[in-house]
Amino acid sequence: MKLPHSPLGPLSRAPEDDIDESEVAVGGEAHAAAGATAVAVAMKRAVEQMGPLRTARTLLRLNQTDGFDCQGCAWPDPEHRHTAEFCENGAKAVTEEATLRRVTPAFFAEHSLADLEGRTEYWLGQQGRITEPMVRRAGGTHYEPIGWDDAFALMATALQGLDSPDEAVFYTSGKTSNEAAFVYQLFARAYGTNNLPDCSNMCHESTSVALAETIGIGKGSVSLTDVETAELIVVAGQNPGTNHPRMLSALEKAKRGGAKIISINPLREAGLVNFRNPQKVRGWVGQGTDLADLHLPVRLNGDLALFQGIAAHLVAHDAIDRTFVEQHTQGVEAWLAHVAEVDWAELERASGLTRAQIEEAAELLRASSATVFCWAMGITQHRNAVATIKEIVNVALLQGNIGKPGAGLCPVRGHSNVQGDRTMGIWEKSPPEFLDALQAEFGFDPPREHGLDTVDAVRALRDGRARFFLGMGGNFTAAVSDTEVTERAMRNADLTVHVSTKLNRSHVVTGREALILPALGRSERDRTGGTTQRVTVEDSMSAVHASHGPLAPASAHLRSEVDIVCSLALATLGDRHAIPWAEFRDDYTAIRDRIARVVPGCESYDERSRQPGGFVLPHPPRDSRTFETGSGRAVFSVSPLEVLEVPEGRLLLQTLRSHDQFNTTIYGLDDRYRGVKGGRRVVFVHPDDLRHLGLEEGARVDIVSEADDCSERTAYDFRVVGYDQPLGCAAAYYPETNPLVPLEATATHSNTPTSKSVVVRLMPRRA
Repeated sequence: MKLPHSPLGPLSRAPEDDIDESEVAVGGEAHAAAGATAVAVAMKRAVEQMGPLRTARTLLRLNQTDGFDCQGCAWPDPEHRHTAEFCENGAKAVTEEATLRRVTPAFFAEHSLADLEGRTEYWLGQQGRITEPMVRRAGGTHYEPIGWDDAFALMATALQGLDSPDEAVFYTSGKTSNEAAFVYQLFARAYGTNNLPDCSNMCHESTSVALAETIGIGKGSVSLTDVETAELIVVAGQNPGTNHPRMLSALEKAKRGGAKIISINPLREAGLVNFRNPQKVRGWVGQGTDLADLHLPVRLNGDLALFQGIAAHLVAHDAIDRTFVEQHTQGVEAWLAHVAEVDWAELERASGLTRAQIEEAAELLRASSATVFCWAMGITQHRNAVATIKEIVNVALLQGNIGKPGAGLCPVRGHSNVQGDRTMGIWEKSPPEFLDALQAEFGFDPPREHGLDTVDAVRALRDGRARFFLGMGGNFTAAVSDTEVTERAMRNADLTVHVSTKLNRSHVVTGREALILPALGRSERDRTGGTTQRVTVEDSMSAVHASHGPLAPASAHLRSEVDIVCSLALATLGDRHAIPWAEFRDDYTAIRDRIARVVPGCESYDERSRQPGGFVLPHPPRDSRTFETGSGRAVFSVSPLEVLEVPEGRLLLQTLRSHDQFNTTIYGLDDRYRGVKGGRRVVFVHPDDLRHLGLEEGARVDIVSEADDCSERTAYDFRVVGYDQPLGCAAAYYPETNPLVPLEATATHSNTPTSKSVVVRLMPRRA
């Protein structure tokens, strides 16, 4: 398939043909990230879909104090911002939203649901912005237009007809603004349920659980300045070159200030090898900046063993901040006894690393008086993820690396406001104090029983215990594990509703009836209520700031997420509880005033969010070394080592992003950092494993996963690519490989899908 090459007229057309995987080319992975190529790719994509003038107008307002927040990741903005304060993938994300391509009612009349169901995620997303509300009637073969009032009436009737409020599921994507998130959770609870699953259930829920239990708050403890001034930065299970490219600028600044960097990842990712900063001359004509001083190619699921080995070495060499440990922690004696008994042979077997490699990393920690620990999905999506994160916390506590400059815990969130959504109350297990505050402010008693998270929501839909699904953004069906089960569950609903900007897989896997409600994007002006509105978001480091788009909406029929939620609340609840939904809809300041009275740390929320750059929410461990745990101290945790055993002839698979995607949104068909061009159905395997399995480079295989209950799942027709990584490990892109992850395969305590440790076998396809 060839895309058009001009930015105007035909140049803004969507692809007419779908992916031809037979054209995929492989080879020549990169050894540096960004540089001139990143700029060229970003500008080519932007101009193709927006044209040159719209590209300039849009991108130059991206991540600026008077502009709008990028939806591509949650990395914080620097105090002093560059004119072009965005990365390649941020530009791609904005291009997808600000595109001139349109999905009109004529498109839906031309394409039946059966037709759309046969299309790839890439093709669906490339069609452009949805312009009008659409409905699929019961038994209908096509979506057809529906007015907004009729859409709200249809949803209200469905919700009012349920036997229990707990038969409704209210899902939230991480790019929803704080204002929309606050009224969304308020509506769900006023309606009568805590069924508020969100995308964090699938990514950093393990982090939230582990940090809440150990330091008393489920958020990271660092600022951007801490990262930039650290002596040592540990980057574990994270690929910032693709998933958080602006982080590379902070790593470069730290590196040039003398910091050391440890990369912990089964794959040696280009972004942690060398960074060619396109905002600096050396990024264009020089050699760039080498980043990782040490790369540890850990075996999948081997991080717990690695950090226990690091801890054992530090303890053996008395690298302990005894004052901090004695004054601020509990449980250290039991943990020290556990660490003293580690079996180094087991640590080596589990981690895939030698003792010498682990001790080399430990020596870098021993030499550092200020260390930042960063991690992402490579840590959080394993069965023992919570235990692994607790072990990272143990190592940080041991050396007093919490609550001092240049040090701390840094979970790096993917969605731009997933942390803000949780702060605003999007949580199926909201603490009693938050519910008490809602009751005091709004005069009704919110439900107290815990609701459904993402995986449990699928189970409830599958089993008929839930009948209504509303997705506030995102692509729920494609994002969740066990795709076949998830799709059957969604089809089991009476009504599925998606608030969206663009087409995705979730729109073609519907309940008996379905609605698509087109929303304003971050890049667009919001004139709800006849006045210019702004929204707020929170980044990975607890900083809250304003966002307001510069562009005219893609269609006159679009509504803001706040408008959609408040209008649905009015249609469903009317004046029940006397909540002023109409006022909230017409003036977001009224929402922020209530946030200020309900959400801890948000006093004077509207005023502080108006300040250039916004404000930072309180974080007791970071701010004062106080820990809101049961004992008032940070907690050392003892976690027995688990070794994930893989039978002979099998591999341990991780699902991951290509460089041309954001979560399930596929920007293009190239992963130039890993040397893949023109396709996505590839599986990366070590060359020695290929020989052991009797497979040739380029062979076509089906990937079959083997679950603990002896069930099997298959993802069909992948090309095998030889790629350096630990023996016995493999990698492939999601969402194509989400069908391989059993719904029941989740992390202990967090219920996060274990997408980074799937036991599979490769079955050669017959000619």
